[in-house]
Amino acid sequence: MAQIFCIANQKGGVGKTTTTVNLAAGLAKIGQRVLMVDLDPQGNATMGSGVDKRQLKMTVYDVLLETVSIAEAKVTSDKLIAGGCGYDILGANRELSGAEVELVDVERREKRLKLALTEVQDNYDFILIDCPPSLSMLTLNGLCCAQGVIVPMQCEYFALEGLTDLVNTIKQVHANLNRELSIIGLLRVMFDARITLQQQVSEQLKGHFGNKVFNTVIPRNVRLAEAPSYGVPGVLFDPPSKGAQAFVAFAQEIVERANKL
Repeated sequence: MAQIFCIANQKGGVGKTTTTVNLAAGLAKIGQRVLMVDLDPQGNATMGSGVDKRQLKMTVYDVLLETVSIAEAKVTSDKLIAGGCGYDILGANRELSGAEVELVDVERREKRLKLALTEVQDNYDFILIDCPPSLSMLTLNGLCCAQGVIVPMQCEYFALEGLTDLVNTIKQVHANLNRELSIIGLLRVMFDARITLQQQVSEQLKGHFGNKVFNTVIPRNVRLAEAPSYGVPGVLFDPPSKGAQAFVAFAQEIVERANKL
């Protein structure tokens, strides 16, 4: 049965989508069966996985409204298969922004995704959910079906403030909706060891959260930033780059942690 992880942070621009896409590719590269769920109406994780969101006939929006199953809506990019990083994608586009309104009055609205995933959970080793940067009904659907949360964050002062809000949110969801939910770990991203402040914040994180901070650090890397414009994860776009290698190492660390859960 698959391990289901949300990649979440209520602060925008911290690399959630980059983390989701490259972790999915990294896991696939080391032989894991992966489903990536794009819960952000912007659909960046969909596009970054080589799928044109404008051409999708069925998306996560249809799954949440229970008009189709995940098996019917998922797709796989030819680019990913050709690069040896093939994983399934439950894509998103602008339609998904309407789900917030349409789910307001329906039953089990926060558990629609969880119910849909139970049908395909045995087909994968990992299910990764890219959450939008807000505590919305979409994020809540992700948190309600996940066993854990991976928190990508930059080592900057304001990131620490956002982390406090996220921890409180996770505690509330754990207490009221999903007793399995916990923080799997904090991932330091866009890290530049030359900046003293980043080193200091990194040490603060390790001092406060201990082994909840992943050993892998994702460096600031131009190739990771360029990859989405080519519609592929950085892991596939430039495999020898430091960023790509870091994400493959992170994928291996995730497998090790998952085996201990």
